[in-house]
This record gives sequence, structure tokens and C-alpha cells, in this order.
Amino acid sequence: PGEPDESYLIERIVAEDEEERMPPAEHGRALDESEVATLRRWIKQGANWGEHWAFVAPRKIEPPVNPDDGWSRGRVDRFIFARLKQAGLQPSMETQPARWLRRVTLDLTGLPPTPEERAGFLSAVAEQGEQAYTDVVDRLLDSPRYGERWASVWLDLVRYADSRGLGQDGRRTIWKYRDWVIGALNADMPYDQFTIKQLAGDLLEQPELSDLVATACHRLTQTNEEGGTDDEQFRVEAVIDRVNTTWQTWQGLTFGCVQCHSHPYDPIRHEEYYQFMAFFNNTVDCDLTDDKPTLQVPIDDADAELAAELDRQIHALRRDDWEPAAELLENERNWESLRGMQAKTNNSTEVVVTEVEGVEEFQTTGTVSKETTVIVEAALPKDLGQLTAIRFTGIPHDEEAALASSEWGFVISHIEVELLEVGSQSPAKLKIAHVIADELEPLLDPQASLDKKSKHGFGAYSRIHHRRRAAFLLAEPRQVPEGARIRISLSQNIFELGAFPLVARRGRLDVSSSEQFSNWWADPAREATRDQVAALVKQRQAIKSVKTPILVDRPKQFSRASHVFDRGNFLSKAAAVEAKTPDFLPPLPSPDATTRLTLANWIASSENPLTARVAVNRFWAALFGIGLVETQEDFGSSGEPPSHPLLLDDLAARFGDDMSWSMKQLLRELVLSATYRQSSRTAAEPMKVDSRNRLLWRGPRVRLPAEAVRDQALAISGLLSDKQFGPPVHPPIPDGVWMPFQAGDKWQTPGQDDPDRYRRTVYTYTKRSIPFPILASFDAPSREFCSPRRLPSNTPLQALMTLNDATFVEAGAALAKRMIDHGGELSKQIEFGFLLATCRMPSDRELAELVELFQVSLTESESESESESESESESESESNDQQRSSKLAAMTSVATVLLNLDEVLSK
Repeated sequence: PGEPDESYLIERIVAEDEEERMPPAEHGRALDESEVATLRRWIKQGANWGEHWAFVAPRKIEPPVNPDDGWSRGRVDRFIFARLKQAGLQPSMETQPARWLRRVTLDLTGLPPTPEERAGFLSAVAEQGEQAYTDVVDRLLDSPRYGERWASVWLDLVRYADSRGLGQDGRRTIWKYRDWVIGALNADMPYDQFTIKQLAGDLLEQPELSDLVATACHRLTQTNEEGGTDDEQFRVEAVIDRVNTTWQTWQGLTFGCVQCHSHPYDPIRHEEYYQFMAFFNNTVDCDLTDDKPTLQVPIDDADAELAAELDRQIHALRRDDWEPAAELLENERNWESLRGMQAKTNNSTEVVVTEVEGVEEFQTTGTVSKETTVIVEAALPKDLGQLTAIRFTGIPHDEEAALASSEWGFVISHIEVELLEVGSQSPAKLKIAHVIADELEPLLDPQASLDKKSKHGFGAYSRIHHRRRAAFLLAEPRQVPEGARIRISLSQNIFELGAFPLVARRGRLDVSSSEQFSNWWADPAREATRDQVAALVKQRQAIKSVKTPILVDRPKQFSRASHVFDRGNFLSKAAAVEAKTPDFLPPLPSPDATTRLTLANWIASSENPLTARVAVNRFWAALFGIGLVETQEDFGSSGEPPSHPLLLDDLAARFGDDMSWSMKQLLRELVLSATYRQSSRTAAEPMKVDSRNRLLWRGPRVRLPAEAVRDQALAISGLLSDKQFGPPVHPPIPDGVWMPFQAGDKWQTPGQDDPDRYRRTVYTYTKRSIPFPILASFDAPSREFCSPRRLPSNTPLQALMTLNDATFVEAGAALAKRMIDHGGELSKQIEFGFLLATCRMPSDRELAELVELFQVSLTESESESESESESESESESESNDQQRSSKLAAMTSVATVLLNLDEVLSK
């Protein structure tokens, strides 16, 4: 340190011999002179190696004071002004009020201002000055359109889609989550709570129904419906996706690199990936097409409170009923094992009886067939006396291995019990009245095992790690004569993913004579409880609802073990790990508490150095076109450093402290700043210094987001529907685009008289394998994975889309009609259309060109009409209709030009 001329590092990077020079040629070019000079200076200064800037908690910083600063309006501007001055630049002049109005209205609501809003604002500016700007921002932030605009930013991150993604990419009903996001944003839910509810809303002390819906954030993972796939493989991939998405969305780091090896740049070890993954590894969901577990979410939000209260009551009553029953199930004193077992099946599945740990059990051998019924016959214990219950225990084929790598599970679709008495020619069927399962709220209803027509029932669905048990209670105790035998038929009829029968590989059977089972079942108080539950369930089912996938954790006794995957391969499990956050960030407040809720609180903590920085940077990027940290997805060592590090830290610290995590308050401060109000005009001299405007010497000028491109056209034309929420809609798409894997998956476009045809784009059905053409053309992601930022492109397809897509064609015609209906002279009609599209009046030259376009188009249209009617005589009425049609066609040409202006497609 301090001696660059003696540095081995410098010696290697400047070596002339390619065999000696670092980096090696196959890994990249040699460092240039400026890079070598940087390293020399660093060594000269002592070669101090501190923590990376993003891993140190942000703090509030006193903004610079500049004596010659007459430009700044607030705290943000003082940081910007000081940096501009340092670079020898000056901020641009303030943009015209009307241009600021259009910019801020599009940024906050995704829609353009109306002529009435423009006139009102300009009048207010003349009368009230600065207050007019504040009032506009407050009005826009209070608009229901605000949540619809900003939801798209969030839905890119959490990879929201209305389809499952892999395999057949079938439909998934999860739009209630999209509506939750819009509602949360409109309500200005604090960002920390917005975070906690999505990551762990189900684990809150008294979760509301909406808190459960919020957890659908991580049920947006892809599902592989293809036959023959291993659901455990794709369940693991879903968990990995949740880990990667959580880090990209909330922490802005490429944590996914660590799945296979330690991070090449940041201080994250390979095993830390799997320690973090353990927080998500014990959710109930698996990779099956039914999307279980799901929540019945009321379609009408007015019913949500009642539904939630009913759910709480039902759960509490069921828990109170189940807990004493579960104790009876697990109490070994209540049970005697069957001995002398004989077993067979109804098909080619082979089964044998063997003794393990002194207990007889049946075991399948070789391949099991679908719809297998295992029939077990055995002598009943001599001193049993009476029979009250039968217990089945399903066991993994390899118990030790299954703890780490689960096996396919089993489901008892139906159970039949027969008593074979000595001397009797026919067995006596015993009625089973109830099933006590080892889990309070399993994915499948255990009582379905009593229904011969059902394929559901008690079981380990769809994988088995641990022994699973259920007691089948007789409707009434049955006396057992001496020498009697029992025959138990276990039908297992679920056949998953076209290749995997869910059949128990090992099973044990016990019987009980305990009257505790009969007493529990026949207890009048418990019978009253069950009647009450049935009444509440009926009341709940009467509320019109939609099934929505949510996160639910497995019961602790059935938790999965978490392991390091050797080189990222889930089939190669190495050391077992416990849930833990990486060491390079502050630890969990309580290291022993390792639930998803603990993790969510850790992420949302002001002690976390990344969460607020990443969020603030995202909002900044959405407004200015590029973040203070350009690489929104990577705040690590390989990402770009911030253009204004002090400003970023100050905003991040204040976001979680002074602003109490209010997203609206943050946006309010940014859009009212002098930095945001600057004109977006470029200038030659500043361009030489800062061609990309990283120092913010001018206002933002970027193309609108994909959703706003379409929504604005609908708004300008007057077609846009203001209907909110509900199932996704299917606007027009070009022929030949919709070719789904499932023949029954139809794209049914509403007619032109149906407002659903013109809903905002955020409500459009999102299918991962067939992206909505307008969105795909304008750089929106397909939502297969987390997308922290959209990389803009400029292609001919975009112009072809806005000129020819059905939505834009219809918008052009509707705008033309709106212009004509405005009345007055032709120039006034065109001025009105221009004002609608650009939020300003046209110049004389612009107006003259548009008038000329109209006249040329009208002449062409009239000529075509005349040639078509030469051979036929027309009535006066038909002639007038033709004139109106020609005028509409000519005005449509003008409207199409307006909708395609660069000024209109940009802000």
C-alpha cells in the first residue's frame, strides 16, 4: 500500500507477455491506461478496501449549499445543482406549464390530461402560481388511475401473468392479486407493509383476507402441466424463482448466481443461497395443475369482511374439534397392530407383507399401476372385544432418504372395511363415519375417502417426506367375535401428470377398541360444533367467490429439510442447512425466529441497506427514464455506481424515516422538483459533457411505456373505459397470433359496443407463451421471470403496430369522429384533435400541414366514391352519407398522424 511501483498487481496488469498479463486474453481485453491509472491512484492512497457502498445503511445527508443557486426548489435539486456545477453545467430552463402537466399526468396516471384539465391548470397557474402545481399532483395521486399506472411497474417485477407458463401454459385465475396491487397502491400502503404482506401476509397474527391474497405474489411462479414431469423438480424450480425474485425485486442483487457457486463479485457464499431458500422451502404448494392451495376470494370487495370473519370462525371451530381428535390418533395406547396380514391388489401392482421394527406392513414392489386397490386381510387381536377405529399409516419407501428427497405420495380415495366372522358365508360391511387426519387443513379433504365416487381423500398429496396417519372411525362400535378377521380395501385412484399413480409404497394398519373415539364422535357438544361449521360453510359458499392461489406453510411436523444443492442440481443434495440471511447484511433481529414473516420484516427494516435504495431508484427510473443506479437489477459490485450517491442515500434514508415508506409522498417530492420541471430540449454544449443526461441538466424525454402507448390512444380517442378490476379482458389481436397449446383456450374479443374491448392495458389477459402484441412490440417483458427494467428498442414493428393494429385503427376513427363532432371550421376541428393528442395548440405551420393532409385525403376519398357510384344513380340521402363518409375517412388520416407523432408517443 502506498507504493504502486512495487505492486505485483500493477506488474501483472501491464505485463507485455500475454502469458503473464492479467486478465488472461480469453477472459477479456487488457486494461487501458485510464484503468491502470485508477488502480495506481488507489494503491498510492493506501489500497483501502472497504464495504461496497450499497451494503452500508443509507443515512440522511445535508444537501449542499450553493450561494449562486437560485434554481433549486427543494432538497433533491440542491444535490443535482451541486453536481451540475461540479461538471461545469447549468440546469435547463423550466418547461412550459402545459408540457409539465402532460409529463406529470402521464407519469402518475399513465393517461394524458384532458383539454379541460389543461385549461383549468393554466388558469390556476396564472392566479395561484406554485400552488397550482401542488394541487395537480395531489389530484393525480388521489386518482384511481394512479394505481393502474404504477401496478404495471410492480407486476413486471413479480412476473405477474394470467397463465401458468410452462408446458401447456394453461390459464391461472389469479387476477385478484393484480387488483390487490392496484388497490394497495391507490391506498398508499406504506412500502414496508406492501412488502411484508406479499412475502408473509399469511403469517401475520390476524391476517385479513386481503393479506392472504397478497401472498399470491409468490404463487405467480411457473407450473409445468406437461405429462410425465416430476412435480418435485418444478416445485424446487418455483422455490428457486421465489428466492431470485425476492432478491431482484427488493434487494436489487443478482443472488441467482449463487445457486451454482459462490458469487463471483459480491460477498455471497454458495451455501448462503440455500440457507435463504429454506425460508421458502416449506410452503404447501406443489407443481400441479389445480394450483392448490387456493383461497375463495369474494368477487365483490364489499363481501370481503364477512367472508374473512366466516373463514376465521370456521377455522377456529375446526381446530377446536380436531386437536383432541389428533391426540387420540397419535396416542399409541389406543392402538394394536394387525398381525398375520395377507395382502393383494386388484391389478398388476405387486404387494408383499413384511415385518419392520417388529410391526407388520404391506409394501409394493416394482412398478405400481394406476387405480390400485390394496386389499389387506388379517386376524383381529384376540382380546380386542370391540372395534371402534382403524388407523392407516403411510410410510415412504426409504424414510431416511425421503426427508431430503421426497417420494411420490398417496391418496386413499376410498376405504372399505369388512368383518369376516367364523362360520359366516358373507362378510359384514362396517360403516365408516368419520376420518381423523394428522393435519388440520390438508390440501385434499380426508372425508372424501368415505365417498366411493370421489378420487380425493386422506393422503400425502402429492409428495411424502414423513409418515402420515389417519384414523377411520366406525359409525358405531362393533363387537368382535372370537376368531374374526378383518378385510380392509384401500382404493388409491389419483393418477398425476399422466404417469404417476399416488399409491402408498408402505402401509401399516392398527385397530382400536377405545371408546374414546366413539365418545368423541358422538359427543353432543362436538356434534353441535360440526353442525355450526356446516352452517357457516354453507353461508360462506353463498358468497360469490373466485379461487385464488395463495401461500400456505406446511405444518411444522411435516416440514421439508433444506440442503445445499451441489453445483445447483436439486438431485445432488449436500449438507443440510437452516434458514438464515447472508452474513454480508445485518442479521435477523432474532436468529432463532426463521419464518417467512421474520424474513419479510428483515427485508422491510430500515436496517436493511438495500430495500429503500432499490425502491427509491425504481421510482426515479420510472420518472426520468434511467435510475440513479442505471443497473436497477444489480446494486452489487458488478453493477453501475450511482450517478448521485449522496442524493440516493438521502432519498433512501428519508423514504423509510421522514416519509414513513409512503410511495406517494416520494413521488410527490420528485415530480414537484425543479429537476423534473426542466425543459427536455437538448443543447450542443451540455451534450458534449453528458450526452446521456446522467447529471440531469435537462428534463426527461423518453418513449411512453407500452401500456401507456395503448391507453393514451384510447383516452385521446374517447374510447377508453374507466371500469376497474375484475377478470382479464381480451382486446383485439392480429389474426394468427393466438395459437395456444390447449385447443379450448379461446381468445374471445368483445364487440365494439362492449367497453371491455377498451379497458386499460393492465387488465389485458397476460399469457406467457403468447405475449400481447402491442406490449411485446414496445418492450414489455413476457413475465416469465422478474424483470427489474425494460430495455428500450426502436424498431419498424412499433410504427407498423401503431399504424395498423386494430386498437389504433379504431382509435384513429374514433378520434376523427370526436374532432368532427367538436364542430366549427375545419381548422378548429383539427386544432381540437391536436390539443387532445399533444396538450398544446398547433403552430401555424403544423396546422397548415394537417389541413392540407385532410384536403388531399378528402379528394382521394371522394374520387373513389365517385368511381364506385358512376354506374348507379344515388339518392340525395345516399349522397349525403357518402360525403360524411369521405369526410370521416379524411379526418381519420389526420387522426392517425396525430396518434403516431413522436411527441405523442413520448413524454
